[in-house]
Amino acid sequence: MTTPTLTPDFLDTDTIRGAVERVLDEFLATKSRSPAPPRLPSLAGLLGDFLSGGKRIRPLLCVTGWRAVGGGGDPGPVLRVAAALEMFHAFALLHDDVMDDSPVRRGRPTMHRTLAGLGATHPGPERIERSGVSGAVLLGDLALLWSDEILHTAGLTPVQLAAVLTPLTTMRTEVMFGQFLDLCATGTLTDDVESTLTVNRYKTAGYTVERPLHIGAAVAGAGPEAMDALTRYALPLGEAFQLRDDLIGVFGTPESTGKSPLDDLRAGKNTTLTALALRASDPVQDAQLRELLGDPLLDEKQAAIVREIFEATGARETVERMIEDRRQRALHALDAAPFTPDAVTALRRLARMTTVRTS
Repeated sequence: MTTPTLTPDFLDTDTIRGAVERVLDEFLATKSRSPAPPRLPSLAGLLGDFLSGGKRIRPLLCVTGWRAVGGGGDPGPVLRVAAALEMFHAFALLHDDVMDDSPVRRGRPTMHRTLAGLGATHPGPERIERSGVSGAVLLGDLALLWSDEILHTAGLTPVQLAAVLTPLTTMRTEVMFGQFLDLCATGTLTDDVESTLTVNRYKTAGYTVERPLHIGAAVAGAGPEAMDALTRYALPLGEAFQLRDDLIGVFGTPESTGKSPLDDLRAGKNTTLTALALRASDPVQDAQLRELLGDPLLDEKQAAIVREIFEATGARETVERMIEDRRQRALHALDAAPFTPDAVTALRRLARMTTVRTS
């Protein structure tokens, strides 16, 4: 693979995305050329299609974390580690779509819906649906295995691999735990804002921002001081990222998000936005929220009522303030951080990119 050199614009987001996508494309192309098992090329193709269109936030942060603590020389190994994170993310999304029974991802049918369509020759709709779900779960499992394969063939030294495995294992544990907490909370509405932030901490802040930075820094041999500095930046930014996701999930448009703004409302997602609205609502608003949120048949007219309550109670405005407060805390953490100047510039840019967005 041809890897970029450490020019001043190495940390440009398009440069990193392009390099990581080349790693993934070459890996999947190798799998597609495999003579056995016979269906492997088609599975590699499905994964390739699924991987297209992602923001590559975790790879961006991984490579930036490596550079922040002085990573230099051949960037090939850290780019392959970053690609392994993106393949792991594919696993997480495939399973997440099954658990949420999401119909659309990035403007396209989710994998379990796609596979159900491919298996439409099976007799009976239940058999077709079950086949699609089972196939998506197995494809997610394959992405998990291939994530490990990319990591273990990344060209890391034994010392580097051992250093990477610690934050990687922590990341995997945290995201599974956070997803479990989210599943337990979905459909059980509460005004406990702190409990929603706890879910955000494990499901998103660590998984999306903190651990990718740590993993990249581990490749460069970072010590505890640098890791702590990355955490001080990452955790508030990760919380802000999820809070923005909560708003986009309700107030976004299908054109921007690639999915229906009704999905989270129909699922009864117990977000910080919802908790704040319940805490500030009057009895009529409270009753409306509890009647409408989690209704699988909720329509756009009813969704408009929910959005009006989120606005009237000040919940939306409060979440916006929380996002800005956390973004400023993340930026402030960079002021005294022992990072390379180019990485500080990139981390400031990423703080805006992850919190001021519409998808």
